Amino acid sequence: MLSNFMVCLNAVLPIFILIFIGAAVRFFKLLTDEEVRKVNRMVFLVFFGPLMFENIYGISYGGHINLEALVYGALFIFAEIAAVTPFVMKIEKDNRKRSAMIQAMYRSNYVIMGLPVVMNIFGKGNVSQTAVMVAVIVPIYNIMAVIILESFRGGHVSPFSIIKKLAQNPIIIGAICGAAAMAFRVELPEALNTVISDMGSACTPISLIVLGASFSFEKIRGYARDLYIVVAARLVIIPAAGLTVAALMGFRGIDFISLLAMMTAPSAVSSYTMAEAMDSDGALAGAAVIFTSAFSLITMFLWLFLFRTLGMF
Repeated sequence: MLSNFMVCLNAVLPIFILIFIGAAVRFFKLLTDEEVRKVNRMVFLVFFGPLMFENIYGISYGGHINLEALVYGALFIFAEIAAVTPFVMKIEKDNRKRSAMIQAMYRSNYVIMGLPVVMNIFGKGNVSQTAVMVAVIVPIYNIMAVIILESFRGGHVSPFSIIKKLAQNPIIIGAICGAAAMAFRVELPEALNTVISDMGSACTPISLIVLGASFSFEKIRGYARDLYIVVAARLVIIPAAGLTVAALMGFRGIDFISLLAMMTAPSAVSSYTMAEAMDSDGALAGAAVIFTSAFSLITMFLWLFLFRTLGMF
């Protein structure tokens, strides 16, 4: 029991410490809100691509891939949306809040919060399954976000606009480049490989520090009821349903943890950015990111401990 506890604690504690450092950065006013937004955008544009490239490129050296787990993860997203959409439409009448809530519930912060958990458990060089799952899941997240946000603001969903957004996403670009380099067995120059590795290594800690620096409890004002619902759905109800089915389907080890990281991670930071850009309720979307991130440090540990105790990994 103690060993299980320590495995789960060591998976989550580094994330908590980095977010706490970010909160300290905010407390001591080392960065302004505007500077935090700029750094966050810089990290997204500059560091996420190399992180995805490095993890997928490493598959060429004997990585493990389970297609059944990838298919289940993808189908689960559509099941999430199908379940939460009618519920949100029933309890909330404002379309701007509806779109923000639906996006916050189904779209997890897989790259920033999920991938590090898997790395902390299995090691940086053993997360090929998770990296490929990220490459599959993130495009689905983005496509469905555009459809949902456009639908609730009464706009026309254009296939061209969706393709354009995907083509500009650094995560997708990094994944495609990594897959191409893997498929054609491209040998990178040592200097370039070192730069990509260093940038990939820097991505997670900087992202988590910036996430901590963005915390503001003032953003809860006027959104308490909606936030309670989003937090409960994102961190408790959705993982309970998805992981129970995953366990019954026989997923174990890295496959199960990859799914757990996806399902238990908090709302994606990019959901706030897209909500702001597409006439959704940006304040609600931002508050959802902050509070699901805060509470996920507890819930992710509890989910890990439960399934570690049950022998799922």
